[in-house]
Amino acid sequence: MSTKKNNTAIKTAANKKSLTRDQRGLTTVEYIIVLVLIAVTGFAIWRTFGSMVKQKVTGSNTTLDQMNTTSN
Repeated sequence: MSTKKNNTAIKTAANKKSLTRDQRGLTTVEYIIVLVLIAVTGFAIWRTFGSMVKQKVTGSNTTLDQMNTTSN
């Protein structure tokens, strides 16, 4: 019975070592982190400049409406 326990312990230790050296999933995690950072940055930029863009578009629409009215 103790031989089985020793074999199991050796296999478990070997599995842990191979898991710590395995880097296949690492690139996926890195891509997810970059994607989240891009999304957060995009959201922050949208929040910062969104109202400014809205004001510019509204001002342009008002100017165009005034031009239409004066030309008739």
